[in-house]
Amino acid sequence: MVTLTQIKDALARIRDSIFVSPCTRSETFSKLTGNSIFLKFENLQMTGSFKERGALNKILLLTRNERRRGVIAASAGNHAQAVAYHASKRGIVAQICMPLTTPLVKVSATKEFGAEVILAGTNYDEACQEALRRCRAKKLTFIHPFDDEAVIAGQGTLGVEVLEQNPDLEILVVPVGGGGLVGGVACAAKEIRPKIRVIGVQTSKLPSMKAALEAHHPVLLPPMVTIADGIAVRCAGETTYPLVEKYVDEIVTVDDEEIANAIQKLLEKEKMLAEGAGAVAAAAVLQHKIAAQGKNIGVLITGGNIDVSLLSRIIERGLVKDGRMVRLRIHLPDHPGALEKLAHVIASKQANIIETNYDRAYFGVLLGDAVIDITTETRGPEHIAELMAALNSAGYPHERVL
Repeated sequence: MVTLTQIKDALARIRDSIFVSPCTRSETFSKLTGNSIFLKFENLQMTGSFKERGALNKILLLTRNERRRGVIAASAGNHAQAVAYHASKRGIVAQICMPLTTPLVKVSATKEFGAEVILAGTNYDEACQEALRRCRAKKLTFIHPFDDEAVIAGQGTLGVEVLEQNPDLEILVVPVGGGGLVGGVACAAKEIRPKIRVIGVQTSKLPSMKAALEAHHPVLLPPMVTIADGIAVRCAGETTYPLVEKYVDEIVTVDDEEIANAIQKLLEKEKMLAEGAGAVAAAAVLQHKIAAQGKNIGVLITGGNIDVSLLSRIIERGLVKDGRMVRLRIHLPDHPGALEKLAHVIASKQANIIETNYDRAYFGVLLGDAVIDITTETRGPEHIAELMAALNSAGYPHERVL
């Protein structure tokens, strides 16, 4: 089992090459949760995630022959970039097997960091099988994303670092996939401060570590799709599970809607971009999944490599949910000038029209009438109510499209 000594040795080994990410108090998150929330921004690492710590520690421990032969890894993205970046910087050839479904931004970044990318399989498990096959065939060194003591020790340096920055933390909230990060961080934190609580957070679609703790051994879950693709691990690690069982106090879960809300809040309030897996800890505190009041809580924001198209959808859905964008289906007479009069009513309430869709055949439209779907920017639920009241006063039958 990984020890605090191994973690401290890893920190000494990697310190000169790893950015000491800020750990700052968030006024917004503190107000929303009733605690003092400190956000640790590992999304600011060179490759956009905490994965550099474990990958680099493993690479620095390679023998001369292992460096000469090269390394291989399987990853949905962040581990891939970390291995590619730190191996290439040291002149080590790196191959990365990634699932076919990996977001383009992560594939492109991995290639730019100098690795050869092999797209194989529809999920991490299938990509990992291809990596292991190539490892055996070409005698490469396999760098596991989480189930490796050197990798776990590297990730555990985050626990030492965050307590150096804020010794008064009473709770640490940590994302959980295969368990490398939470195992290493929990080991470091509990050995340094035995009374600190460590709470892991998984996506509710793939709570593999939570299932392992309930069954008292790692179990394989069916594959699922989630926006937290970086922690979409079907089975807890054989090496990480005992660490989590020993050191982690609790595992909670969050769903995709809660994760999306956290991504939006981090972007809008903290001016920080987080990916799904990187935002699960923030989602847990925002949704009050942590039973605490008035506590100093450290929340790890572990990655920021999100696909731009997904981010766009998250922002749009968030605006609708917050009442800052609304679509109304409005019935009106189908004659010249009718649309102009409707637009005047909407403009009188300072709502900005951003999209329209005119229809004369569907939605039970009477002959001589039309239906128009109008999407507008609004200031919130009260503004939407004012707009709908104005339409009622002007005699326009309408409904909100949900």
